[in-house]
Amino acid sequence: MSFPGSGLAKGLAVTLRTMTKRSVTAQYPDVQPDLAPRTRGVIGLFEENCTVCMLCARECPDWCIYIDSHKETVPPAAPGGRERSRNVLDRFAIDFALCMYCGICIEVCPFDALFWSPEFEYAETDIRDLTHERDKLREWMWTVPEPPALDPAAEEPKELAAARKAADKLAAQQQAEAEAARAGTAEQDPATDQNRPDTPGEGT
Repeated sequence: MSFPGSGLAKGLAVTLRTMTKRSVTAQYPDVQPDLAPRTRGVIGLFEENCTVCMLCARECPDWCIYIDSHKETVPPAAPGGRERSRNVLDRFAIDFALCMYCGICIEVCPFDALFWSPEFEYAETDIRDLTHERDKLREWMWTVPEPPALDPAAEEPKELAAARKAADKLAAQQQAEAEAARAGTAEQDPATDQNRPDTPGEGT
């Protein structure tokens, strides 16, 4: 059971406690804020990795991603092969006036074409300028921080393990070929000496 005026007393107590504390003022923009490592500022596009699979646009809850593409025929890689068709990206835009920074587009991208950047200073006076086309999205890639270092006790990623195994196999094959070439050269040297005519003064 609360007494009359208890709410007012509690409110005044909070006010008195706040009055005794020193105020902290953020000196922005003269002093940039210390952002968290995983700050969600703006989304950067690594265009070379985009295959126009449309997953990001389909999964976006705000429908703020716009993608246009066309198909091109790729000639066969080897004689007698079959022609293939591939998607070519024409437009990739994100409307940050609608984006709610949920990060679903980045999570569902299977080819690592979208990345978070901590940059947040892209306010505009015209709301239409908040739709960033692919050239602008590519510029944000320069502000994407390096990924954090892996845990030393963690397992090596499968991609790195496969690449390392292929590189070791290729190096061993090249070394074997070089040793075989050296062995063949060494075997040819005695035969060359036997077929060489005697020089004057030898055998006398």
